[in-house]
Amino acid sequence: MSFVEVLPLAIVMIAGPQILSSIFLATSERWRTNSAAYVFGAALSISLVVSIAYLLGSSLGGGGGLLGASARQLLYLAVLVLLFYAAVDTYRKREVSEPPKWMGKLTNATPGFSFRLGFLLLGVFPTNVVTSISVGTFLAANADPVTDAAGFVSLTLFMLALPSLGVLVLGRRAELVLPKIRDWMNDNTWIISEAVIALFVVLTLQNLLG
Repeated sequence: MSFVEVLPLAIVMIAGPQILSSIFLATSERWRTNSAAYVFGAALSISLVVSIAYLLGSSLGGGGGLLGASARQLLYLAVLVLLFYAAVDTYRKREVSEPPKWMGKLTNATPGFSFRLGFLLLGVFPTNVVTSISVGTFLAANADPVTDAAGFVSLTLFMLALPSLGVLVLGRRAELVLPKIRDWMNDNTWIISEAVIALFVVLTLQNLLG
């Protein structure tokens, strides 16, 4: 998969509570171990979902699978309808949009909690599951080796690690900037959600029209 193909997928993977959690952990008391554990958990879950999707895609016949072209188009249309509904619903509820309650625990997080959070957010979160499955099945459909997903996984993990890398490289300056970014994202979660939905609409349209 080329960088142009991988970049939007990686952005979808980290947009939302995923990157927000990275920022929280990068400003936590044990930011080094917490951030490393978070990224490691994410690496395991993404690799696991992609590999399972790849194996299932290969076992179902690679290119065509069990779904015909018309059935796949109907599926993409259904996904588009759901995405547009989600976009409208998110906008309607923007005034009451709040970050998840568990985010309040991140400033005092432990490495074990950070690992579980990375594993669950990147492996179980609905948009992430769909994206990872798409990568695995795409590779299977084109008879490419599963190792070709390394670029997708690596770029996603690099983006997740950016807040902690910023603290490592920039030190005090990053520590001053990251809380402001974190607070803005906390106050504007609905905008982040809309951006993720918009990316998924674009990707779905590409699949539908391509």
